[in-house]
Amino acid sequence: MKRRRFLSTTAASVLSAPYVRAQSKTSLHGATIGHGAHRYQVDLEWCKADRAAHPVKNCHEMVMDSQKRLIMITDEARNNILVFDKEGKVLDAWTLNLRSGHGLSLDATGGKEHLILCDPSSGTVMKTTLDGKEVLRLPHAKDCGAYDAAMKYAPTEAVTAPNGDFYVADGYGSQFILHFDARGKFIRKFGGQSTQAMNPGKFMQAHGVAMDLRGPEPLVLCTERVRNEFHWYSLDGIYLRTVYLPGAFMSRPVINGDLLLSGVCFGMKPGDYRMWRERGFIIILDRENRVVSAPGGHEPVHDDKGQVALLLQNEPVFRNVHDVCVDDAGDLYACQWNADQAYPFKLRRV
Repeated sequence: MKRRRFLSTTAASVLSAPYVRAQSKTSLHGATIGHGAHRYQVDLEWCKADRAAHPVKNCHEMVMDSQKRLIMITDEARNNILVFDKEGKVLDAWTLNLRSGHGLSLDATGGKEHLILCDPSSGTVMKTTLDGKEVLRLPHAKDCGAYDAAMKYAPTEAVTAPNGDFYVADGYGSQFILHFDARGKFIRKFGGQSTQAMNPGKFMQAHGVAMDLRGPEPLVLCTERVRNEFHWYSLDGIYLRTVYLPGAFMSRPVINGDLLLSGVCFGMKPGDYRMWRERGFIIILDRENRVVSAPGGHEPVHDDKGQVALLLQNEPVFRNVHDVCVDDAGDLYACQWNADQAYPFKLRRV
């Protein structure tokens, strides 16, 4: 199946797929996964949370603050946020009663840390303190002139630029990246919905967004999940380039030092679009955007032009990886969607 037809069929399947609860099946506690200099021992028992006190549905995203605390957002309304230490003990929990807590970024502009939370079901993007006090709420896309009444708005991720401006990925809505200033005033939008397999700068699913500060100028880095791509833009929304990672339906981009990481919700062969659940893994790219390790996946292989071959799960450690967090020791934490309410797994670097 050609890439164009494969992606069109895949998009229809993935974007409309209902939630299906499946049974956990991994028994790879203690296994070593990954490749090259990025290999990890799997710790399935890291999380010490009491399920009765701190239940989860889907563990969507996680960040680490300057106090070395791991902060995670869930779509469990009783505790939208769980805060862990690095050994898996729950330090804090709080809720803003978000129905579908999804996006979570750490904002350290202005010398003080805040959280940026997204709830696709209500179109909510808000900035809070680390203990859950709301500081700022961005206007809904239909209330600030960004969208007309017929357009869907369901933001999945938001991030701040060095000057405090916000970039919001409307990944479950109309597929734009919305740019607001630091006070919440709408400036512009870019990207937008595409139904074509190859349409640089537009999206079938703009699932995640990050700020890439590894070069001379900050860039907006976005996930195009359905087309298995990362897209880079200037801060004023000009499309710059794409990296294609065939088979890898990535979640948000995560920058750590010179590395780019992402949780792969699932890997899929062309023509295999009806069997896409429970195939997650993690990818790690170097500064030149070469995949150097794929924990839980096959060892990455590149051709003589640097293009990586099809990326697929190799070991069933994960179900559907929705995010990966890196701590100060280089250990990883994998958050999962549709994984039988599993808490995050820890990958200890070896």
